[in-house]
Amino acid sequence: MNAVVIAVLAMLVLSLMRIQVVLALAIGALIGGLSGGLGFDKTIAAFTEGLGGSATIALSYALLGAFALGLSKTGLPELLVSSALKLTGKNGESKKKSMSKVFLLFIIITISVFSQNLIPIHIAFIPILIPPLLLIFNELTVDRRALASAITFGLTAPYILLPVGFGLIFHQILQEEMSKSGLTVDLAMIPKAMLLPVAGMVIGLLIALFVSYRKSRRYENRELTKDENTNSERPTYTKRSLTFAVGAILATVTVQIVTESMIMGALSGIIILFMSGSFTIKESDVIFTDGMKMMAFIGFVMITAAGFAEVMRRTGDVEALVEVTSSLFAGNQVIAALMMLLVGLLVTMGIGSSFATIPIIATIFVPLAQELGFSPLSTVAIVGTAAALGDAGSPASDSTLGPTAGLNVDGQHNHIWDTCVPTFLHYNIPLLIFGWIAAIIF
Repeated sequence: MNAVVIAVLAMLVLSLMRIQVVLALAIGALIGGLSGGLGFDKTIAAFTEGLGGSATIALSYALLGAFALGLSKTGLPELLVSSALKLTGKNGESKKKSMSKVFLLFIIITISVFSQNLIPIHIAFIPILIPPLLLIFNELTVDRRALASAITFGLTAPYILLPVGFGLIFHQILQEEMSKSGLTVDLAMIPKAMLLPVAGMVIGLLIALFVSYRKSRRYENRELTKDENTNSERPTYTKRSLTFAVGAILATVTVQIVTESMIMGALSGIIILFMSGSFTIKESDVIFTDGMKMMAFIGFVMITAAGFAEVMRRTGDVEALVEVTSSLFAGNQVIAALMMLLVGLLVTMGIGSSFATIPIIATIFVPLAQELGFSPLSTVAIVGTAAALGDAGSPASDSTLGPTAGLNVDGQHNHIWDTCVPTFLHYNIPLLIFGWIAAIIF
């Protein structure tokens, strides 16, 4: 049996058994390496070498966590909460309770979308916005699986469709890797090819919000972490503090775009917050430590996922999996397109990154699609959808780790069953179906 299949299945089974995802990835990598003939020593060497691949990303997330916690000292979250209270009523009660739920979900989706394209800060908004609103969502009896679905949609659909911010990076990687494999496509062609697959995600979002998780779900109103180490009261906002908060956000975004570094962006925001007097030198140690803790889980998972991916590449079974699967259905476009999408789903579920999946699959998929007579637009739809499949739903993806980090601050939201499984069902299945249709009709 193919080593990639064995490794990914092992990782997924362990995760579904509630084994911590870092351990599941490490064990899955070991199983995949051994079954792929690397042996113990080469598997460990490949895994170790791969760990460094995500170190920069992990540090970026840690600093964004510190920035988010520093931003909370300006009172900005309190303003968000007080605004939400005006909408829902003091205890979350409203004459139009259902409309309050829909409006808040719409705001979260909008901010999630902006975090990928208009203001590319990725998941850094989650620890700022979500925890302060949990008590309100509790009073509105909103199912957190709906919240996870809303956030994950905003973190994935925009970059798949729109060539702005993180979407531009995704589209450029797709264009470059397809060009290396023998098919030159115009960047403007990619949004056209991905429009139908993303339409499937929109349908999945509507089903999640208004069918699957529309019913009330009750949670305990648990106290969130207080500023015990600083012995301070909950931060209050002033015009000055909010001005600096906005300035720090703008600086973070601007520096990140100019330098193309999330690390430098987060550092610039932290420096402005410190200079504003939002927190003292004594408090800065606590803010940095707690902020990094908040995002450390995501960082460790991404580092481990990079090691897992490197082991899979070293086995050589990724290419073998694609070749064997596709050769079984050579000459049949309908079945071949479906199988290529399924292979993309399997690979991305294991790696946890659509961006990292493109180079792996484009090398084989592009020549195969040309041989089978697929049009350039259909080929873009196949490769793009195959890479995007699995980002939502993967235990190792920041598109699922981010929502869990925000929704589980009070310990009432499970990463696998409340984030990964709902997003897998509502986004990967529609992506698969609509991506398949796009590949056939384009």
